[in-house]
Amino acid sequence: MRAQGAPAAVFVDRARSGGDSPGEQPPARRSVTDVTLYGHWICPYSVRVSFALAERGIVHDVVDVPPTAVRPAGFVVPDEFVAHSPLGEIPMVRVDGEYRADSLPILEWLEERVDAPPLLPSDPSTRLRVLELMTLIDRRVFPPMIGVYYGTHVDRIAESADALATALAELGAGLDGSPWLAGTGPTLAEATLVPFYVRLDGLRRLGFDRDLDPRIADHRLRVGHLAGGRAVAWSSSRTEEFVTRFERYRADRRSTTGGPEPR
Repeated sequence: MRAQGAPAAVFVDRARSGGDSPGEQPPARRSVTDVTLYGHWICPYSVRVSFALAERGIVHDVVDVPPTAVRPAGFVVPDEFVAHSPLGEIPMVRVDGEYRADSLPILEWLEERVDAPPLLPSDPSTRLRVLELMTLIDRRVFPPMIGVYYGTHVDRIAESADALATALAELGAGLDGSPWLAGTGPTLAEATLVPFYVRLDGLRRLGFDRDLDPRIADHRLRVGHLAGGRAVAWSSSRTEEFVTRFERYRADRRSTTGGPEPR
């Protein structure tokens, strides 16, 4: 029930994206009747889960909970979210009364829990490669990506841009001779990387001016044509909001410190 007199979580209509025909599934997966994502479009970690749900064709509700950094004053965080998200951060997912938080554990849990076409291959070696790539992307791509748009000093932004370009080139090397990061189709590795693709246009305006590895550029186009890619793609207005928000953040930081962030 909504609290009165303050912004509250917004419930989005149930929707289904992707294919309707389930593939052959391991016995651990089972049909579910209620899947709900607590998240927000601007959060890169929520985007991972949104992509996977759409790509797998999983019917779900969305409860809009902005991340703490952009949460409006007076926003009423749902009690259910407070009770089941240990760190109070999105994303969180509920599946038939069970809860998981944190994007990578959520992605793996959904593979085990929900009977839908998988994004985690059953072949042991390919499965291991996907899990390795998820960790690599999380540790090597996300920190410099976030460093670009949270950076307030030109040198630090440049360092983040260099590190991001290097990590992407390493990922690109794995795309030689293959359209996907691992295996014969899109996997959770694509789900883990897709937030970078979604905000790339905004990153360009915020300081990521390095050449994009051509293999990564081609991969971005392929991912964008997937059901999951279409589901999480930003409109021009969302890109503009993202850029404006972080330009304002930089201006605020500089005004409170009397200049750019020190080295």
